[in-house]
Amino acid sequence: MSLIPKEIVDQVIAQADITEVVGDFVSLKKKGQNMWACCPFHHEKSPSFSVSPAKGIYKCFGCGKAGNSVQFIMDIEGTSFPEAIKYLAKKYQIEVPEEQHDPEYAKEQSERDSLFIVSDFAAKHYVQRLHGHEQGSIGQSYLKQRGLSAATVKKFELGYSLDEWTDLTDTALKAGYKQQYLEATGLTIAREDGKKYDRFRGRVMFPIHNVSGRVVGFGARTLKSNDKKSPKYLNSPESEIYHKSNVLYGLFQAKQAMRMQDMCYMVEGYLDVLSLHQGGIENVVSSSGTSLTEGQIKLISRYTQNITVLYDGDAAGIKASLRGIDLILEQGLNVNVVTFPGGEDPDSYIQKVGDTAFKAYLQEHAQDFISFKTSLYAEEAAGNPVKKAEAIKEIVASISKIPDAIKRTVFFRSCSLIFDIDEQVLISEYNKLHLQGRQQQHKTGSPELDYAPPAPEEEPEKPASDADVLQRYEREIVRMLLNYPDRLLEDGLTTCQYMLEQLEDIEFRSPLYKRFVDVVSDKLNQGAVPVAEDFINYPDEQIRTEAIHLLSDPYELSPNWATHQIFVPHETDLLPYGTERAVLRLKFVYLKLMIDEETQKLKLVTDPQEQVNRLVAVMNLKKLHKQIGDMLGIVVF
Repeated sequence: MSLIPKEIVDQVIAQADITEVVGDFVSLKKKGQNMWACCPFHHEKSPSFSVSPAKGIYKCFGCGKAGNSVQFIMDIEGTSFPEAIKYLAKKYQIEVPEEQHDPEYAKEQSERDSLFIVSDFAAKHYVQRLHGHEQGSIGQSYLKQRGLSAATVKKFELGYSLDEWTDLTDTALKAGYKQQYLEATGLTIAREDGKKYDRFRGRVMFPIHNVSGRVVGFGARTLKSNDKKSPKYLNSPESEIYHKSNVLYGLFQAKQAMRMQDMCYMVEGYLDVLSLHQGGIENVVSSSGTSLTEGQIKLISRYTQNITVLYDGDAAGIKASLRGIDLILEQGLNVNVVTFPGGEDPDSYIQKVGDTAFKAYLQEHAQDFISFKTSLYAEEAAGNPVKKAEAIKEIVASISKIPDAIKRTVFFRSCSLIFDIDEQVLISEYNKLHLQGRQQQHKTGSPELDYAPPAPEEEPEKPASDADVLQRYEREIVRMLLNYPDRLLEDGLTTCQYMLEQLEDIEFRSPLYKRFVDVVSDKLNQGAVPVAEDFINYPDEQIRTEAIHLLSDPYELSPNWATHQIFVPHETDLLPYGTERAVLRLKFVYLKLMIDEETQKLKLVTDPQEQVNRLVAVMNLKKLHKQIGDMLGIVVF
């Protein structure tokens, strides 16, 4: 049960701006009244993820995810309602008056939330040790030596782990944190004999944040140059909250700059990120020494379609890491490459030449990836026909990853000029690779086929039952109640008043839509007008989700119609007509169901007088059914 008071929850929900909240995770573009983006919950190339600033909701018309600001944080982070509220409260500087973490608190949280809580505690502990413990001076000296300012150290929450076996573990257990969560995050290692010790000891600590800024893991650098057995860098192991393939170091601090500058700089190490960020290049991230993954690329694509990879190392090292960039091309992103003079990396070079010269160097030396790779291989293959043929195949393999046909054509032309080879030969090689890929897909059971298998005989589509049609019309009534509750109709009644008055004798058959109508009715009886927020923030998740579906519209009228002076009426322009038709349709189907039910009951009646009474009732229902059919223009046989 949440310890957060209801009034604080209401304040957070009221203050949270859906555009700002979602905009922290995806790059939104305005189209009509709403904002649109590619969905962060499933892979897509055309935007179907809609955010409505006016209604305070989001909905993906591809995968169906929908909700308000709180639900978005819960969906994107996979966290609980209380943790989502606390995240938004922190964002909007709303104080949440609750007790500090104690043993009972961690017990009440979900497993995932407890891992976040323990990781956050560890990050704060390492920061405290860096600045408040005598051993912390070792870490401070190293960070100063690397040219990092106090502001950078604070912004990235850098810390220090004492060179002691159980400093963090003992402190955490004493504070009431569970050992199982310390072990699950990899902060504590338990031996088979029951003894436990800290994973990180005597190291500078680099907390790794997820997109929303929560600590999910750590990178740690040893400061012992004489210890050959201990690795220079040590990372947290995989856990429920930390998956290396889905995390980028520095992304939380870089995402706004990436969106504003429409560019992401990719480097290799933690210190590369810190030095560039400190030098004013804030749109920089690192894969932390791991090969670039599809998950990391998708994270970047939320904010920009442009990546510049900053390479250090020799040609052999660069060639070994080029294969990962093919993944970026497959996702349709634009890739540039910058290399540095021999022996230099981004960190050392910016320290050497300064911020201004470094930025100028990036501008002057950025080269598109295909041209860079072509030049790299052409230089190596010069004068060697066999190597030249192999190089051409490597380049074509990369170009084949690009989904955009126009881009592929441009790169084929560029490659043909550099290698002095007929462009058509390159295209032929691409076609061969493409064909091999499709054949491989067939073997592995891929649904993408280049032949048409005989289509199975389709069963004729069954007509919708009267019960299904009734539910559809009940849904339409609820949709209009949610979208236009207080709109005045021609007779002076609001939409809610008119519809409930017309349908007072009808009992909704769908339990879900009956609950909607009951809530609207209760509101009206209290003298209040129901509004969309009543349902968007309703305690019941089923009501919330369905309300958002009913309030979302995938289509918006193009402004070009007005430009060409073509008037297209909006639903609100015909609201009196629309509400009347919606009510009549529901009544029409409802009467049809009643007639069928009464007819079935009539078959079971044996008393003559009862038969006559039932028959009269059925005839009256049919007469009313026909009258409504006439009003709708429906012929009733």
